[in-house]
Amino acid sequence: MLDPELLERITARRAELDELEEQLAKQLAEVRAERDELAVAERVLERMSEQLAGERVPAAPAPGQVGGRAVMLIPHRTSDMEQTMLPPDYQRILAAVRQAAGPVMAREVGEAVGVDVSVRS
Repeated sequence: MLDPELLERITARRAELDELEEQLAKQLAEVRAERDELAVAERVLERMSEQLAGERVPAAPAPGQVGGRAVMLIPHRTSDMEQTMLPPDYQRILAAVRQAAGPVMAREVGEAVGVDVSVRS
């Protein structure tokens, strides 16, 4: 015959394991639900990022008029702006200034980019 104390221990342990199984199943369901929510949030953010990127297409430099004179309009500066968004002449000016060992005069920049500096203004 089986020992009643041993049978009681087995029954008690089985009850503990059943309770633990129930807790783990509940936790697993919560984890899966949160994972699904995160996947949805990620898809929404990706869609929104794509839409924002489409809206933020950088404005290409375009000719314009100021005071009746033709000028090259450049986009407003932003933190993610690349030098390549500037017109080629502006890129050459930036390159000339960056290559200088220190402060530069407008005349020096003009000479570096091939502008006639013999005429004032």
